[in-house]
Amino acid sequence: MAMALGAVVGATLALTGAGGGILAVPLLVFSLHLGLAESAPIGLLAVGLAAGLGAALGLREGRVRYRAAMVIGGAGMLLAPLGVWLAQRVPNGPLTLVFSLVLAWSAWGMFQRARTTGGRAAVRAEAPPCVRNPCTGRFIWTRPCAMALASTGMASGMLSGLLGVGGGFVIVPALTRYSDLAADSIVSTSLAVIALVSISGVASATLHGSMPWGIAAPFAVGAMAALLAGRRLAGRFSGPTLQKTFAALSAMVALMLLVRGVAALMV
Repeated sequence: MAMALGAVVGATLALTGAGGGILAVPLLVFSLHLGLAESAPIGLLAVGLAAGLGAALGLREGRVRYRAAMVIGGAGMLLAPLGVWLAQRVPNGPLTLVFSLVLAWSAWGMFQRARTTGGRAAVRAEAPPCVRNPCTGRFIWTRPCAMALASTGMASGMLSGLLGVGGGFVIVPALTRYSDLAADSIVSTSLAVIALVSISGVASATLHGSMPWGIAAPFAVGAMAALLAGRRLAGRFSGPTLQKTFAALSAMVALMLLVRGVAALMV
């Protein structure tokens, strides 16, 4: 069961580039009846390994902006242990409510991006803080660019440690807003960041003794296998319709978690 659930996460990560991680924890909560604090490190391990595999393939194909990934990932790695520490101390009810709100926000963001992609892309009013040199294709590093990417990493790291999500739902919109990267480069760079941040979060969870390896290992194997298979199908099935479908599914899961969290608070 754990391996099958991991496969769902890996396939979603391959097709959406940002959605697999945030579904990992709800799948574990509802299917294996684990608490949020127990599910978070399992989800983070699976998503981190799958993202690392996807990032390695993207790096080989020249799509990962590795300097940007190191800036975002480095900031995230500093905050992930704090998120893990908080997750062990916040009661399950409030933590579930927070997760439901984050998932709802992610669903809305994905729906908005899918609607923009399906229609006419919006024209930028001004240049983003991170732009590439037309000759080299590399970022022209400025303070606003570094600050934008570092703040993105901090938000991603905190959420990764606290909720066990990969953070792609934060990184992908941020790179879209703050840079002039192409969509495939944004997804590959996001996967590299998720892999880096997950290293810190998983290590911290292991040190705290909150990583149930008997469930985590098969879950991670299923995620990596499905990510490899999903990459072959991504070009055929990915698109605005798939993004909108995933957004609707995420909204439904968010509502279920909200009900669960409110029920836990009333007990």
